[in-house]
Amino acid sequence: METDKKEATAKGTVVEGEGKGEISKEELWGMITAYQGKTIYTAKGLPLTYRVKGGELFADRKKKSITRATFEQAYQKIIEDTEHKIIGPKSLNCFGAPYVWAVFKALGVV
Repeated sequence: METDKKEATAKGTVVEGEGKGEISKEELWGMITAYQGKTIYTAKGLPLTYRVKGGELFADRKKKSITRATFEQAYQKIIEDTEHKIIGPKSLNCFGAPYVWAVFKALGVV
């Protein structure tokens, strides 16, 4: 299973819907990087593409970048959400939440 995820990340494909807490932060960032350039959609249905440069994600709909640390913190919140209170971007309560949510949704994290 672990090898399949790494191979999928290396090939630029995404392992979707495998459940919370099954991927490391390094694998998550690898998946985010592999998915760059593809069109995804925000919760409001707006198209979004992004590129990754170093530890930052640059969305075409936003002037400022979203850092890898922001994605890691949001991912940690999702993993720790045993009461299922995180149901949308606002519940993430982080910088660039609509874009973070859109990326997580596209990757099957949420």
